[in-house]
Amino acid sequence: MRSMSDDHTHVQEFFTARAAHWDTRFPDDGPAYAAAVAELGLRAGDRVLDAGCGTGRALEPLRAAVGPSGVVLGADLTPAMLEAAVRAGRDRDGQLLLADVARLPLRTESLDAVFAAGLVAHLPDPTANLRELARVVRPGGTLALFHPIGRAALAARQGRQITAEDLRAEGNLGPLLAGAGWHMSSYLDEDMRFLALATRVG
Repeated sequence: MRSMSDDHTHVQEFFTARAAHWDTRFPDDGPAYAAAVAELGLRAGDRVLDAGCGTGRALEPLRAAVGPSGVVLGADLTPAMLEAAVRAGRDRDGQLLLADVARLPLRTESLDAVFAAGLVAHLPDPTANLRELARVVRPGGTLALFHPIGRAALAARQGRQITAEDLRAEGNLGPLLAGAGWHMSSYLDEDMRFLALATRVG
């Protein structure tokens, strides 16, 4: 499956138009985000990135997981989404970065984990982009690819069918991650949640 967009301008336009009302469209997602963050196994003092953080819905549970001594970063390509995160007060829980996940302004192996909600479908070059996430995570660190509803439910919401080329299908995602420096350790795709966990190889 091709990503939703092969250029940043389209992605920014899509999310800019929806940023102001994004959270009101999905008001009940909070518990699902918290449950997914819990699966990362974060510890006090850990350093974690929310890649493609949008309005920052994962930042509060990430901060709770790493505590005041930890580091929470939220990176997004769309200024309007980060502005919505600030209006919601979520910048209190993490440092917001206007950044492309394909070229993160972070040191190699400087993080313990990456959380990414709804990100894979928007990556212009999934292998290279997931490899960039691997670059900034220490060996043995964790990646969580999350969506608050599963693939079938999301497709139904969007009025489309799941295709065999869907990058998030288990048979496609495992090899994709492996080619980018990750080992997929668990995979869950049910109506109320999509969550794939992977460990940084090396």
